[in-house]
Amino acid sequence: MGSMPTRDEITEALRAVIDPELHKDIVTLEMVRSIDAHANGVVDVTVSLTTPGCPIRDHFQNGVDEAIRALDGVTGVNITFDVLSDTEKQSLRQKLGRGSLPEGALAQVSNVICVGSGKGGVGKSSVTANLAAALAAQGKTVGVLDADVWGYSQPRMFGLSGERAKVNGDRKILPLDGGDGIKVVSIGFFIEQDAAVVWRGPMLHKALQQFLEDVDWGLLDYLLIDLPPGTGDVSMTLSQLLPQAKFLIVTTPQAVAQKVAKRSADMADKLNLEIAGVIENMAGFTTPSGESFPIFGQGGGQLLAEELDVPLLGQVPLTMSLRAQADSGQPVVFADPQDAAAEEIMKIAQRLIALTPIELPVLITEPEPVLAVMKPVGMSLPMA
Repeated sequence: MGSMPTRDEITEALRAVIDPELHKDIVTLEMVRSIDAHANGVVDVTVSLTTPGCPIRDHFQNGVDEAIRALDGVTGVNITFDVLSDTEKQSLRQKLGRGSLPEGALAQVSNVICVGSGKGGVGKSSVTANLAAALAAQGKTVGVLDADVWGYSQPRMFGLSGERAKVNGDRKILPLDGGDGIKVVSIGFFIEQDAAVVWRGPMLHKALQQFLEDVDWGLLDYLLIDLPPGTGDVSMTLSQLLPQAKFLIVTTPQAVAQKVAKRSADMADKLNLEIAGVIENMAGFTTPSGESFPIFGQGGGQLLAEELDVPLLGQVPLTMSLRAQADSGQPVVFADPQDAAAEEIMKIAQRLIALTPIELPVLITEPEPVLAVMKPVGMSLPMA
């Protein structure tokens, strides 16, 4: 057995343990209460949580154990947990510049995928809904967050128009079921059907923060976020709240659409969001007999992918069934899996899975501790 690591070496190793929501390590956040290294190679560590029933306790248990056992001379690790005092919580909130601490709602989400476009009308929302359906059809657990607050479409895409969200006993918002276990959250579940949302930036920021932190998302392989078109407040807010998210860009084959979509890519780059790939939608009209007509031109998606040096994940044709199923409230992947658009979206889902292995969860790469709050975060959404 080698010599035991020093307290400083153990502390440094613990910087690898990240809180999946606050994006800082447990050392920086002063969550490591004590470290005791014994001559027999056993290390005792106490980690402070913000709530006794922290939903991501196992995440910290496993992370601390793995980080310390990787050090030479360590033969065992004993981990205990306590809870921050109210004073310590207040100090942490001030340190982070936050009014409250999250409760680990996204800790069990492995991959966050933002779906965006430079302009409206390119079918971004239908791509998001059908991609969610395709991922679910391949055995993945999936959630959809409709962040297009002004032009929310996901309630209609999943046949949930007019439905209302509920809150559980822990005051967490419960997503609605979009079919095949897909969890859906939209501002449309909190206001009168088809009502206009007239909000400025600060209200949007608080609403999105609540959708991320106060929703009982549970265990998800993928959370797809349907962004509004353009490069405004919502995209910037999400980049702050989800710095490890990946970005999918939807464009049409037209050169003008490709150039506008490039602006979204530039925004993602400036906000340090990784661009996972490009999806070309409306890649020709495919008739029921299988004929294809490039009514929107050709090549825009490939050009954009080459310019950004990212993969072109697929080219989704415009079909009668794709349009009809979007209007009827059921993803074409579910309703007509033999349709040309459904088959292409299934291939895109397979390629996305290959790009996002579950062993490398998106939300557990930057350091942060386990923080939680006993009361709801941000604004209170209207419960109609």
